[in-house]
Amino acid sequence: MPHDETPTLSPAPTRAAHPPAPAAGPAPWLPRLVTVGLVLAALNLRPAITSLGPLLEEVRDGMHMSGSVAGVLTSVPPFCFALFGFMAPRLARRFGPGAIVCAGMAAIAAGLLIRPFAGGTAGFLAASALALMGIAVSNVLMPVIVKRWFPDRVGSMTGLYSMALALGTALAAALTVPMTDALGGSWQTGLAVWAALAVVAVVPWLPLVRERGDASGKAAEQPRPAAALRITRSRTSWALACFFGLQATAAYITMGWMPQIFRDAGLSAGTAGVLLAVTMAMGVPLAFVIPRVAARLRNQGPIVLVLGGCGLLGYAGLYLAPAGGAWLWALLLGVANCAFPLALTMIGMRSRTGAGVVRLSAFAQSTGYLISIPGPLLVGVLYQHSGGWGLPIALMAGLMVPQMAAGVLAGRDRTIEDEC
Repeated sequence: MPHDETPTLSPAPTRAAHPPAPAAGPAPWLPRLVTVGLVLAALNLRPAITSLGPLLEEVRDGMHMSGSVAGVLTSVPPFCFALFGFMAPRLARRFGPGAIVCAGMAAIAAGLLIRPFAGGTAGFLAASALALMGIAVSNVLMPVIVKRWFPDRVGSMTGLYSMALALGTALAAALTVPMTDALGGSWQTGLAVWAALAVVAVVPWLPLVRERGDASGKAAEQPRPAAALRITRSRTSWALACFFGLQATAAYITMGWMPQIFRDAGLSAGTAGVLLAVTMAMGVPLAFVIPRVAARLRNQGPIVLVLGGCGLLGYAGLYLAPAGGAWLWALLLGVANCAFPLALTMIGMRSRTGAGVVRLSAFAQSTGYLISIPGPLLVGVLYQHSGGWGLPIALMAGLMVPQMAAGVLAGRDRTIEDEC
């Protein structure tokens, strides 16, 4: 009997000693494809918003909007980001992050194409919401994808897609008015043309629709301990959510209203669009540099204070001499807007696990965007009822102080797992 059992048992150790080849790792082209996809997706995360700012006056006239209704329009992005951002982790677990980002790019393309021709304010808002839904889920999943595919390069990869995001933001602000003029002067065509960029961004994500592996090629896992993490018990989570929300408030007020501030100061629509583009373009180099610097520091509080100080100087300039120093104010506010890539970097640094980053990204961004909703709306109301920009600018400057305080707390060297 022992001699009969020996041949039967011997193959088992041999198989255990040689694991199957498919588990070795992903195809070598997949990380490159993910990088291309990240860059193209990031290019599409703001044109739906910044293409509207330079043409807001034409859109208001064409749809007979009041200042308050226009304020609602500028508050739609953070509302959609908050609402749909909460859905992103569940969708990513079920379908995979690649599939959700691919669907998000398709939604952006459809929304941008339909929006100008939907007819009426309600249709315009509904189509905008479709595009913003795609942006919202992609916003949340960008740090997740970076953490999964490039865990040893979080700072540099966050900087890369933040730089692409800033570039897309600036291009939409600078080119919308010239393209509108070149295409016949119709604001509808000038807004719809940005759908083409989103169509291009769908392509690299198509092969990743079925890809649910992590950077090692293994199936993505959502460990139960991280999934059960009570993130609302973490002070860092709340500080990061407040910092994210207040910087988003400043960003969407800037993107929605800054061109109008310059136009009311006597500058042309084209110049106002270029000034907004300058503000957004500051994020192109800085969005690459700041995450890399932040990732090397144990405490990101000093960076928060420098960015906030630039914002306060920029608001003071807008109040005192909006036309006289317009280019300088645009530069300073552009530096202040780089709180966004800093916040994304801190999301990746404040959790030890990929599953923790998913939850922290969804919580910080969705809660933050909820916090940011009233800001652009309140600016529109103050502008309409005061007849000037003094009170709105005072509001913007006042909000910068708690933003700096929340950022300093969020920048402390700790993780949400330790706090929870």
